[in-house]
Amino acid sequence: MIRTLLVVVFIFFIGSFSSIAYLVETENLIVFDHQIITYVQGFESEILTAMMKFFSFIGATIPVIVITVLSAFFLYRVLHHRREVLLLISTMVGSTLLNLLLKFIFQRTRPGINQIVFEEGFSFPSGHSMAAFSLYGMLTFLLWRHIKTRGGRGTVLTVNCLMIVLIGYSRIYLGVHYPSDVIAAYAASGFWLFTVIWFYQWLQERRFKTLEAGT
Repeated sequence: MIRTLLVVVFIFFIGSFSSIAYLVETENLIVFDHQIITYVQGFESEILTAMMKFFSFIGATIPVIVITVLSAFFLYRVLHHRREVLLLISTMVGSTLLNLLLKFIFQRTRPGINQIVFEEGFSFPSGHSMAAFSLYGMLTFLLWRHIKTRGGRGTVLTVNCLMIVLIGYSRIYLGVHYPSDVIAAYAASGFWLFTVIWFYQWLQERRFKTLEAGT
């Protein structure tokens, strides 16, 4: 049942990414992207800029690696779940490689509208947003399994969703990504994340059946 649901979610994400990629390639999202950027940057202020720079920093490579390593340490030393450590690391490595591949394929230039910070490299899909969705999405999945209270689960879900949204929003606000870059990044990471979880659930079920057969 769970794996069937994951397949449905997988199809949704890959369909979403394919649709956005097609619209980007055919330049049918130019007006949409520019309107959203203009609206988001209309709230520009010193305080908001400082906040967005902070969340953008949290989604950068080094902080993501640090958070991943600390999370892996917690899973291994405190919860004693070695398989979950491998699951987390494989998710992040795969997400990074997928992002690099997609950037190479599409080679979309970054926005030229009021860049508050300067960044090089291709724009589509957003690397920060992919990393955020993969990291905080996987942490939600892993921690959810060990938290039994509704309040605890609600807190984990809320905090991780906020991190994903704010990191993506910061990239649009700072003018280094189009909104379609961020949305496509969420879809691409969703596709990868649920593929990894599906495979993990399949291995868990197979292991359980093997143990059952041996008793």
